[in-house]
Amino acid sequence: MKLKKQIMLVFGTRPEAIKMGPLYHALRGCPDFKTKVCVTAQHREMLDQVLKVFEIIPDIDLDLMKAGQDLSDITSSVLLGMRGVFLEHRPDVVLVHGDTTTALASAISAFYSGVLIGHVEAGLRTHNTCAPFPEEFNRQVVSRVARWHFAPTLLSKQNLLKEGIADEKIIVTGNTVIDSLHWVLGRIEENSQRLVSINNFLSDSLRFNWQETRFVLITGHRRENFGDSFSEICEGIKELACRYPKVHFVYPMHLNPNVQRPALQILGGLFNVHLIGPLEYEQFVCLLKRSYIVLTDSGGIQEEAPSLGKPVLVMREVTERPEAVVAGTVRLVGANRQRIVDSVSDLLQSSKSYDSMSRAHNPYGDGKSCARIVSALRAV
Repeated sequence: MKLKKQIMLVFGTRPEAIKMGPLYHALRGCPDFKTKVCVTAQHREMLDQVLKVFEIIPDIDLDLMKAGQDLSDITSSVLLGMRGVFLEHRPDVVLVHGDTTTALASAISAFYSGVLIGHVEAGLRTHNTCAPFPEEFNRQVVSRVARWHFAPTLLSKQNLLKEGIADEKIIVTGNTVIDSLHWVLGRIEENSQRLVSINNFLSDSLRFNWQETRFVLITGHRRENFGDSFSEICEGIKELACRYPKVHFVYPMHLNPNVQRPALQILGGLFNVHLIGPLEYEQFVCLLKRSYIVLTDSGGIQEEAPSLGKPVLVMREVTERPEAVVAGTVRLVGANRQRIVDSVSDLLQSSKSYDSMSRAHNPYGDGKSCARIVSALRAV
């Protein structure tokens, strides 16, 4: 009898869990694999929310989150923790995702342990190791040790080829976040009680008719924007809120005090700005689906929002996802007050500008990325 290939997925943050959730189910549904999940819990509470949504019970939980950790603390804890995991469980393949500290340290540990590595969402590049920091460095290092590079787009593949990665090691799959989006929306639509519960929660959290009123959905938490840049972002939102009193601005705030402190100080008290706590993924997807414009410094939302026809304004100077900029679904505005105000105003006032972004082609796939990854692993 053919032995099943031992596959281990390792992740530790909310974004990783969102993008690995549907892959976990795809692998579990394949008889050729025995699949385990190890979480580092680099982000504990926000990770657990997503595990619940995707109905994932980790086989191994390192539970590494501690107050006051810096990047060196997290990296060393994951590296040492994963050494023990690989010694005990001896997987044939470990799959890591993207550009987190968990992905970096787990890939290094797997390399030291002689475990083959598959890198999901490989090949994204800004070509500046300090932007974003430390994500660009993390993903470039993972690329040096990975056996399989699951690239979301042709451009990602081209980035890897230019770095000397062999063509046969790169598989263009699309982005698994589109699989996640379809999975979650389907799950909500199939369960009317779940939809009612989510809508009731959002209605209790927001002081306006969010299902009928135009609103800008905001996410912002990038380390590179902390300090003066984040204050500049908040001042831009404040100016927009005062200029457009009939438009609402919804900001589910990250728990980091570098985000909460300036946001509350500058935006608190404005009647059409709604500063709420972090949302669970299903709640966020429902809000995203109803939003009019997305203002973000996040990576994943640049991929998700175009699938729902939402224009995305990215509060960064560079992005590792330039495909959406080229396609016209995304516009870079930086952490610049005037550019933020001008770009949001343009979309609110010009139906031509809005339509050109909302109807642009989404370059990040068709929701079948996980099936392509499973097929590639089966072929080995």
